[in-house]
Amino acid sequence: MLKVLLTATVQSHICQFHKPLVKMLRAHGGVTIHVAARNNLAEKNGLKLDFADQVFDLPFSRSPKSPDNIKAYRQLKQLIKDEQYDIIHCNTPVGGVVTRLVSRQAAKYGAKVFYTAHGFHFYHGSSRKNWLLYYPIEKNLSRRTDILITINEEDYALAQKRFSCRVEHIHGVGVDGERYHTVSREQAALMKKELGYPSDQRLILAVGELLPNKNHQTAIRAMRRVADRFPNTKLLIAGNGPERERLEAEIASLGLENHVELLGYCTHLEDYQQICELSVACSSREGLGLNVIEAMLSGNPVIASHNRGHDELVRDGENGYLFDRGDADALAGRICQLLSDGSLLRAMSDRCPDSVRLYTAASVEKELEHIYFGG
Repeated sequence: MLKVLLTATVQSHICQFHKPLVKMLRAHGGVTIHVAARNNLAEKNGLKLDFADQVFDLPFSRSPKSPDNIKAYRQLKQLIKDEQYDIIHCNTPVGGVVTRLVSRQAAKYGAKVFYTAHGFHFYHGSSRKNWLLYYPIEKNLSRRTDILITINEEDYALAQKRFSCRVEHIHGVGVDGERYHTVSREQAALMKKELGYPSDQRLILAVGELLPNKNHQTAIRAMRRVADRFPNTKLLIAGNGPERERLEAEIASLGLENHVELLGYCTHLEDYQQICELSVACSSREGLGLNVIEAMLSGNPVIASHNRGHDELVRDGENGYLFDRGDADALAGRICQLLSDGSLLRAMSDRCPDSVRLYTAASVEKELEHIYFGG
């Protein structure tokens, strides 16, 4: 009987990114799965954590300075003592740090500690401050990590070279290929009508929390030029977060109320992927880019800002385009290029799904199975 604890700063992280892991563990049978993270599901429009045997609401905070993390540390320490897990698999920056600080307690009971790095804060091109602050923390905590799992090639190469633990690489967290897939033009037209959009409206999708790092502001600014040339075009932004009011003000100041729509948090994001013609991703920093994979599986070329996560997925000129982050004019130019050239758009769309097959849940489940059970 294998007993596994999954930890993260917030429960939505486990819901959104670890279903392939749980599915793989369930397939082996005789596995008990617990989750310890702060309950933030009310913020996520009914997202449910219904695949764990037991869930513990611990007061983790995304702010490293918050005293709530001390409370979470104490509660997690007691939980590990009481439950005596075989594997403790931690995620997210704060959740990963706190969990590994408790790891000496876990080692007393024979537990192995796994950590999935969803994108180090230090990387080629990041600030000196990030290297001075975050790199020493991760290097030190690697001594308390049995297996470090990375989701992009740059992090994998760095960790293998510099850290004191076993390092593995998987192709992301696994996107559901049954949920995100291409549909016929007829199906897309019907879904478009059901969602309330005119048949002749051209739709572009941007996905991500409304946070400064996601940089949706660049996409909004690009729409000023796009709307001038293609008045029937609308940008849909899916996600919620503290930047909403600022983005709404930006939309109003540019007179784009009819060309940009903030959808909020979507539980049926696949519908929007399938009615849009292309996607944009403007993040300053990205570990890999789940939204990019979802878009490409749905047949949507992606115009994405240069960063290590996007660069690994987008083949410039084949399944999308890359642009320098923050360059709204460059983004607008690429959008207009695809909207004006139907044959180019279709050719890119046809190439998209095959370019990200390794990142589907079925593929990632096999990689995780090797890490957990393959020795």
